[in-house]
Amino acid sequence: MKLSSQGYKGTRDFYPEDKRLQKYLFSTWRKVVESYGYEEYDGPMLEETEIYRAKSGEELVDQQSYRFEDRGGRDVTMRPEMTPTVARMVAARRQELSYPARWYSIPNLWRYERPQRGRLREHWQLNVDIFGVETIDAELELISIAHDLMSAIGATDDMYTIKVNSRQLTAIIMADYLELDGEKSHHMMKLLDRRAKMEQSAFEEEAMQIMGTQEGVNKLKELVEAKSMGDLPEQIREAGPVRQIQLLFTHLRDNRITNVNFDVSLMRGFDYYTDIVFEVFDNSPDNNRSLFGGGRYDGLVGMFGVEPVPTAGFGVGDVTMLDFLEVHNLKPEPRSETDVYIVAVGDVLRQAQGVARLLRQAGLNVALDISTRKADKKTKSGVAKHVPYLLFVGEEELNQERFILRNVKTQEEEKLSLEEISQKVKP
Repeated sequence: MKLSSQGYKGTRDFYPEDKRLQKYLFSTWRKVVESYGYEEYDGPMLEETEIYRAKSGEELVDQQSYRFEDRGGRDVTMRPEMTPTVARMVAARRQELSYPARWYSIPNLWRYERPQRGRLREHWQLNVDIFGVETIDAELELISIAHDLMSAIGATDDMYTIKVNSRQLTAIIMADYLELDGEKSHHMMKLLDRRAKMEQSAFEEEAMQIMGTQEGVNKLKELVEAKSMGDLPEQIREAGPVRQIQLLFTHLRDNRITNVNFDVSLMRGFDYYTDIVFEVFDNSPDNNRSLFGGGRYDGLVGMFGVEPVPTAGFGVGDVTMLDFLEVHNLKPEPRSETDVYIVAVGDVLRQAQGVARLLRQAGLNVALDISTRKADKKTKSGVAKHVPYLLFVGEEELNQERFILRNVKTQEEEKLSLEEISQKVKP
């Protein structure tokens, strides 16, 4: 039987150069969120299916999950998202935690769906959540983190836009302005969520089916064409949620975050959001899509039978962010985790192993080419691996205890002692 060398559909093989890029992304994420005082947590890959059904509904569980019955007869699901897990963990220790609790994780997640650009069956996601803060200071902090995450990978404000809306404002619009009942409101929110991907004629046709009259469709068009909160219809302009968003925007500007827009059609995909929601959108015409987002979801912890805890958070997928780096030419130059690649010249392999050991003891990451190839082939191998320094060890160098160190990028060479080499490579 001949086995296929192809991986499972919708997953990725991470060769060293791919893993290096992922490690760069993850380390950048960790550095930013930890600068705000967030602590890392983790949870199990498997959860009882019911917590996903309660949080995200039948579609996620029945159509988009890797779900099975374990040997004990339990209905379990490979985690498609992390939010239910962290809500369960907070609920389990609600009385013991010190608030505000700032937590983050970078879990591996699975969803059974059609693989496409920006969306695979397996991915990693940065989850950032803050528990115990009722005010918009939580949303202010999260959007500030999102902005810093983008800056940390080299993005400038013109490359992306942060869009903001409020589910409370949406509820007022549906009931008081569009005069829709619960079922029609649900359909309208789903329609608005898909609006950016639809032709205008198709959008208006579906809107007519929901609204029932051209007058209603016209009211909807006036609403979605609003470019700012000042453009909203007068009867909802003074609503409390509008003032909350205005206050949030004021605080964001005070923090020098200005690439933020109000978008009344921003719904977010899940129904559990309870107030302000936001999404980060790529402005590039080659990748004009949502990159990541989040918002406030105060009710989720309470689903586990405890008193609710005010909660807000967001998630950033690695697939969309790697696409963003590619489109905007922001991928870092490849650099190996290895500091020095030793090329033994002549019959000195055993002595070169001693040199490598001493450099490792000095804190360097050192690879010694132990192949039987000629020195020029070994040199090419070190360069191909993107190791920044080559070290040549021969009889003469060993006798003098001074070795040729070559900077691969500049091609400059120096003859140095081991102590000088360690200081040069990692000052």
